Amino acid sequence: MSISPNDTFVEFEKHFIELPDRTLHDGFSENDIKIFFTSEGQLSTEQGVYVAEAVASKNTKLAKGRFRAYDGQDAEPAKSDKRESSSIGKRETGKFTKKTAPVDKSKTAKEEARELQLKEEASTREKVGHVQENLALMLDALGELAIANPVFTHGQLPHLVNYIEPLLSSPIVSDAAFCAMLRLARCTAPPLCNWATEIAAAIHVMSVEDFEAVLDLMPVLIMEEDSKKRPPSGLFEKIVTGLTAACRMGPLPADSFTFVFPIMERILLSSKKTSLHDDVLQILSMHMDPILPLPRPRMLSVLYHVLSTIPAYHPSVGPMLNELCLGLKRDDLAQALIGVYAKEVHVRLACLTAIKCVPSHSVQRDLQVSTSLWIAVHDPEKAVAELAEELWDRFGFDVCADYSGIFDALSHKNHNVRAAAAEALTAALDENPDKIQDTLSTLFSLYIQDLGPGVEFGDTNWLGRQGIALALHSVADVLGSKDLPVVMTFLISRALADPNLDVRGRMINAGILIIDKHGKENVPLLFPIFESYLNKRASNEETYDLVREGVVIFTGALAKHLSKDDPKVHSVVEKLLDVLNTPSEAVQRAVSDCLSPLMVSKQEEAQSLVSRLLDRMMKCEKYGERRGAAFGLAGVVKGFRITSLKKYGIAATLQQGLEDRASAKSREGALLGFECLCEKLGRLFEPYVIKMLPLLLVSFSDQVLAVREAAECAARAMMSQLTGHGVKLVLPSLLKGLEDKAWRTKQSSVQLLGAMAYCAPQQLSQCLPKIVPKLTEVLTDTHPKVQAAGQTALQQVGSVIKNPEINALVPILLSALTDPNDHTKHSLDILLQTTFINSIDAPSLALLVPIVHRGLRERGVDTKKKAAQIVGNMSSLVTEPMDMIPYIGLLLPEVKKVLVDPIPEVRGVAARALGSLIVGMGEQIFPDLVPWLLETLKSDNSNVERSGAAQGLSEVLAALGKDYFDQILPDIIRNCSHQKASVRDGHLTLFRYLPRSMGAIFQNHLQAVLPAILDGLADENESVRDAALSAGHIFVEYYATTSLPLLLPAIEDGIFSDNWRIRQSSVELLGDLLFKVAGTSGKAILEGGSDDEGASTEAQGRAIVEVLGRAKRNEVLAAVYMVRSDVSLTVRQAAVHVWKTIVANTPRTLKEIMPVLMDTLISSLASSSSERRQVAGRALGELVRKLGERVLPSIIPILSQGLKDPNASRRQGVCIGLSEVMGSAGKHQLLSFMGELIPTIRTALCDSTQEVRESAGLAFSTLYKSAGLQAIDEIVPTLLRAMEDDETSATALDGLKQILSVRTAAILPHILPKLVQPPLSSFNAHALGALAEVAGPGLSSHIGTILPTLILAMDDEDVDVQSTAKKAAETIVLVIDDEGVETLIPELLRGVNDNQASMRRGAAYLIGFLFKNSKLYLADEAPDMMSTLITLLSDTDNATVLAAWEAFSRVVGSVPKEQLPTHIKLVRDAVSTARDKERRRRKGVPVLLPGLCLPKALQPFLPIFQQGLISGSAETKEQAAEGLGELIDVTSEKTLREVVVPITGPLIRILGDRFPWQVKSAILSTLTIIIAKGGLALKPFLPQLQTTFVKCLQDSNRSVRTRAASALGKLSALSTRIDPLVSDLLSMLQSGDDAVKESVLSALKGVVRHAGKSVSSAIRSRGCTLLKDLLQADADDVRSSAAKAIGTLSQYMDETETTDLVQTLLSMGTLPDWCTRHGALLTFSSISRHCPTKLCHSTSFPSIVDLLKDSLKDDKFPVREASTKTLGRLLCYQLQFGGSTLQLVQLLILASRDSSTEVRRRSLSCIKAAAKINHSALATHISILGPAIGDTLKDSSSPVRVAAERCAVHVFQLTKGADYVTTAQKHLTNMTGLEVRRLAKLPVESDDSESSDDERRT
Repeated sequence: MSISPNDTFVEFEKHFIELPDRTLHDGFSENDIKIFFTSEGQLSTEQGVYVAEAVASKNTKLAKGRFRAYDGQDAEPAKSDKRESSSIGKRETGKFTKKTAPVDKSKTAKEEARELQLKEEASTREKVGHVQENLALMLDALGELAIANPVFTHGQLPHLVNYIEPLLSSPIVSDAAFCAMLRLARCTAPPLCNWATEIAAAIHVMSVEDFEAVLDLMPVLIMEEDSKKRPPSGLFEKIVTGLTAACRMGPLPADSFTFVFPIMERILLSSKKTSLHDDVLQILSMHMDPILPLPRPRMLSVLYHVLSTIPAYHPSVGPMLNELCLGLKRDDLAQALIGVYAKEVHVRLACLTAIKCVPSHSVQRDLQVSTSLWIAVHDPEKAVAELAEELWDRFGFDVCADYSGIFDALSHKNHNVRAAAAEALTAALDENPDKIQDTLSTLFSLYIQDLGPGVEFGDTNWLGRQGIALALHSVADVLGSKDLPVVMTFLISRALADPNLDVRGRMINAGILIIDKHGKENVPLLFPIFESYLNKRASNEETYDLVREGVVIFTGALAKHLSKDDPKVHSVVEKLLDVLNTPSEAVQRAVSDCLSPLMVSKQEEAQSLVSRLLDRMMKCEKYGERRGAAFGLAGVVKGFRITSLKKYGIAATLQQGLEDRASAKSREGALLGFECLCEKLGRLFEPYVIKMLPLLLVSFSDQVLAVREAAECAARAMMSQLTGHGVKLVLPSLLKGLEDKAWRTKQSSVQLLGAMAYCAPQQLSQCLPKIVPKLTEVLTDTHPKVQAAGQTALQQVGSVIKNPEINALVPILLSALTDPNDHTKHSLDILLQTTFINSIDAPSLALLVPIVHRGLRERGVDTKKKAAQIVGNMSSLVTEPMDMIPYIGLLLPEVKKVLVDPIPEVRGVAARALGSLIVGMGEQIFPDLVPWLLETLKSDNSNVERSGAAQGLSEVLAALGKDYFDQILPDIIRNCSHQKASVRDGHLTLFRYLPRSMGAIFQNHLQAVLPAILDGLADENESVRDAALSAGHIFVEYYATTSLPLLLPAIEDGIFSDNWRIRQSSVELLGDLLFKVAGTSGKAILEGGSDDEGASTEAQGRAIVEVLGRAKRNEVLAAVYMVRSDVSLTVRQAAVHVWKTIVANTPRTLKEIMPVLMDTLISSLASSSSERRQVAGRALGELVRKLGERVLPSIIPILSQGLKDPNASRRQGVCIGLSEVMGSAGKHQLLSFMGELIPTIRTALCDSTQEVRESAGLAFSTLYKSAGLQAIDEIVPTLLRAMEDDETSATALDGLKQILSVRTAAILPHILPKLVQPPLSSFNAHALGALAEVAGPGLSSHIGTILPTLILAMDDEDVDVQSTAKKAAETIVLVIDDEGVETLIPELLRGVNDNQASMRRGAAYLIGFLFKNSKLYLADEAPDMMSTLITLLSDTDNATVLAAWEAFSRVVGSVPKEQLPTHIKLVRDAVSTARDKERRRRKGVPVLLPGLCLPKALQPFLPIFQQGLISGSAETKEQAAEGLGELIDVTSEKTLREVVVPITGPLIRILGDRFPWQVKSAILSTLTIIIAKGGLALKPFLPQLQTTFVKCLQDSNRSVRTRAASALGKLSALSTRIDPLVSDLLSMLQSGDDAVKESVLSALKGVVRHAGKSVSSAIRSRGCTLLKDLLQADADDVRSSAAKAIGTLSQYMDETETTDLVQTLLSMGTLPDWCTRHGALLTFSSISRHCPTKLCHSTSFPSIVDLLKDSLKDDKFPVREASTKTLGRLLCYQLQFGGSTLQLVQLLILASRDSSTEVRRRSLSCIKAAAKINHSALATHISILGPAIGDTLKDSSSPVRVAAERCAVHVFQLTKGADYVTTAQKHLTNMTGLEVRRLAKLPVESDDSESSDDERRT
């Protein structure tokens, strides 16, 4: 027996609908439910807390049930739990009742009442329980029916839900309803049914929670990148994820969609955008089929809501609305038209556009449809009205006589609907005039109904009354005379007393309009009505006043239709003037309007009327009265015409009032009048405005607040009426006022500028671009009041913004203008988050543009991106595109900069912004944009700029349209082959973006563009290739399915290209193509080593075969399989990815394509392309690996035979194939083929072709893995023997190179012993070099064997051996790696220190070669090398010296510049070592290093010291200077002259800077050496050096001063003009401290000594005079230095000068001051040193001797010592030239007995010096000298004894023999013979005692 599901469900539905319990359930009250949840035996009122807990637990249980459902369990356990708990409750109640039953049977009345109530509640509980049980049973049955036949249930889902959904919120059966809903959800189409639990839970939540609570469950909008990272967590997110997954393969069935649509609807009804909106709209867009039974009205309604809240969705929602309307049913049209009642214009337009898609047979001519459309025809928005009118005509509707729908629309919440309804009503009445009276009656009734009682407690219906006012205003045109009394009576009796100000105002306007339209013909009819009311007594004073004002206004409006002589006019005017005192601006304005036409009758009283109003305006106490007078004056002036201003002195009076500083009321009144005249007269008053502008400016800074406020209002009115010409007149003076120094002027100008915000829209857009930037600048003014005025002015600009979205953001925008650094980014964020429903006006732009402009200039990526996005949006949102033009010049340059931003995302936003600007404003506004983009596309600057230009151009071209694109495309294609790579790159990059922006338009041009892309893939420039590949990817992505025959052949050719880049690009493009055809993303992550199983499916494989055909598919897969083994890693990876993604089973596929694959491999192995052959070989190897021993027996013989092929490329292919086969086969598999493999490879290694040998080497490497030493033993000896044969040596050597390149460690030990055998032949040396190239780092362990042999061979007699050995050695040192350096460097150092010059020379050369050419990091090895090579500069072999110098140059050249100073100490030590070595070799000769006598010898040293001098620390600078001096000291003068200029300059510069004295001292020392050696080469530096040295004489450090003095002296020898220098030095002596004087004196001495001949007599005389004074100085050093200077100068004095000097000194020598005496004697001592002739031959010589004699008795020992020194020098001269000596000797003997140790020692030194000069002459005085010397030999002072011993040695000539010793014994009576002989043993020259000046000079 079978039961039809349909019959079952029909019967069930019938039973469920007729079930009485359903009706009972809905009738239960809250109290019934409360009773049900109260335990038996208790009243529901007694256990309030308990009941609440019970209900709470019930709700908790409901929640548990709901969440239990999330775990996928059915809800039946919940029911059983409930029953169990219920029974437990009953048992407990029974026990309680039994236990507490009273013993007493009598009951009180209260108890009886309780029992009665308990019975009633028990009955209710039973009734509710019965209903619960029945309904739960029915719901369970419904669930079971659904699960039993889910397929049938699926078709019934839409109406089955209707039975369950109302019960989900039931307090008694919600659990059962949820379980039933869950089962229905499981009947949805798979895979959506997997989310049944979540769907049921969402429907449950939506039914029991309020709307806002559900919205709280929605996920907030998050950034796109964040949403990709986090998994869906919320209930609604999970459902949307499920829906997305279910729709992946296509739309849902209509029943499933209808079932889940309420959830999507609830998401989209959110008041703000959520992160689910995009996905839900995407799902909705898939369910638009006009055939399917969908909930179209609800879908339309929710889409209208989305459009309203998120206008950005318009591009996607609009087409969806159109599609929905295609399937609209007749009954649904009225609901579809609800969109015309939307507040937003774009929603109304979208609705009407969609209605156009409704099929004509679906249009139902019912009242609701025609009413909605009729209202839309009269929409305030012109575009909406036109579209609605088109639909009205198309559908053929007629105006209906039933206006109920229009009446309802009059109270609609949206003003646009009310206004449209008013116009629609008027139009309908115009068509049906007979309905006017009924309509008016209805309107009046609706008004009374809306007014109703209780308005004072909250007027909620004022919108309806406003709609009625709008209707009355609108119907004014269609009213007849008979209707006027009714309307006017209604207005007077009802409307004019309306409690709402807005309604009242609109009613007055409606009355005035009616009077204007019909008053002229109906004056007799209307005047009595007005007069009767005005004469009536008031019952309610307040109401009467309101109505009276209106009636007076009506009377005034009517009075203009009276004749000008009518006496009523005068009374009306008086009444109007009285009403002017009403403190209501609306009333006063209306009165003003009424007064103007009545002034024709008041010409005679004009002056008095004007005076009266002026007086009232200036003097009245109340502000309202003054303002009313101003309005009245304006109306009067308008009536009397503009000439009355001058005629009646109104302008003058206003000016006087403004200037009246005594009366604030006058000033305020004048401003009120000014304001009202501006408003009333408009542009006619403009000349007076310009004239009064200065006074208005002054009023802004008035002390009285009321005056300032009046000035603001007046300014606002003035600006609102200015014409464009007026703005041009006013604006410059105001802007100039901002530059005024007076802050008050600035403040007033700012306030007036702010008032310009109230200009007319056209003038506003003209002036705001100039005003706002200036106001922004004012915000930083120094005066706070000016700043505040600027803020207020900007707020005024913000206040006139009509766009409500921008208006709400004004504070944020102003904060961004005030503090752009902190608030710009936040403002841009807020702007982007704002949903713009209304268009943007000029004031909005004025505030937005500076912020956006600032944002575009920010460095932050997000800020720039947001700013560019806003620029693009603005062009489409502005009210009038022309408003944007003033800002284009400001914004466009910044957008262009953002377009070339490094961040791609930022460039994309900027590009879209440019496209939007073109679309929004038109091409003509941007004439230079496309040329600029094309020029940037060709720029050489960077890829970034070209990419940005390409993106921008693509968007611009899309905006400009198809015709423009067709015109420009040939030029673009032509530039893709431009000779400049940057141009090609830019234009190919453009093709990357065109498919996205142009879409289908671009596809038509694909055939023309594709050749350019393919050429780009083969371009020589990488950037161009990348651009072409990227464009290719985009082409495949967009056009794979539509243009396959065009794309595939070109890509196939590229796979076999010789260029690996083209192969890679082609494989990637082929992959994209196949992925597209197969329907896979190609993004599978493929892991693991085995590729037997790919990520593809059989279905995808079949799809490829269907599209390509089996033959073409096999060709394509064979090509892909082959390039899986490509030589390029990137190509291999790309091919493997493609293969694994599109091939499901590799072995089976290989079997299918094997014939084609083998054909491809064979042809490729014989290809002329080496890479292609190699790829084929490797692919062959992979085949062997997969198929194993089944193919080896056939492959190897074929390959062996192939070596005999005359074609070299085929032989090479065989070797590649062999290598791959051996590498792929197992070792045990190859052992049986060794007999064939080894001879084959051996033969190939000796092949005549280089390429074959190279491939054979790789094959050998593979063979070695399997055969091991067997391969070496059978192949290497054969190659070595072949090397001995001249014919085969070259090929054998190359064969060795090939195998060595792959098996270095194994082969080298077999080859090297044979090659390095001495004597080394030229071929062996060549072989070593050649093998080294391939052995590389493998040679490291053999360096000690190879290198010495090659170095020695580099000096071989045979030139060929020399050159080949040298080349081989160079090769070897270069192939060594980092580890090998540790072996190489010690070997080279050993060579440098070798005994053989040739070894040292060769090793030095190799060191230099290594450091110059090696890519290794050798900085750590440089110090040792530098030290060793510097030492080698003193080598005895000249060639070695030269080699060492060249090597040193190269080593220094390899050291980074910044590291050079660290080697200064090392170089100094090395130079010192070399100097010592050379000194030992060349004793007694000035030491010069041979290496530093070479030309340019100092070149490698200079960078080290110069870098130290320039960038080193103070200590380093000192080291560098000293080291440089030491270096120059051992350099020849000739070599030094070459570099003296580059050395001296930096030294002078450093000396002039502030460095420590140690640095300066070292530099001075070095410069002294340079001066001594450089000589005339220093001529260019003489002025600088002289200035520097003179400056250093004043240094605080003695060492610096001393060295400067010495250097200056030596420098003077090079100078031709000495006098200025000496003069400067003498001047310095006249000022300064003693320390400086000493240094200057030393310098002066040096200058005179080296250039004294050049000193003029005048300077000499001046110097002598000055120096004489210094001889009396207290400082010993100064005296001594002055004395030395005079002595030096005395050489160049004439006889007279000398005589005068001597006389002066003689007189000074006798003065009482010992310092003076000391100075004089020091001078005599100095003269006796430099020119003793002048003293000894002087006539005063006896006097001098006498002075010296007397001085020996002086009480100051310095005087005695100076005297002794002078005596000694004179004695030496006399002995030398044969003068008298006895007296001098006697005096010295006397000095030897002095009490001072110093004097005694000095006397002995003098005698010793004399003995050295002329011993024989001194011997005549031996008799007196002997005892004196003998006495001193016993002196108590050690220094004196030592001096005496030295003196005795020379006086007695003790070292010359025993006779002299004997003679000495006679004279040294106090000395024993032993002591004398001891003295004789002292060395003659080894004199440790201090020598005298005379000795040193000698």
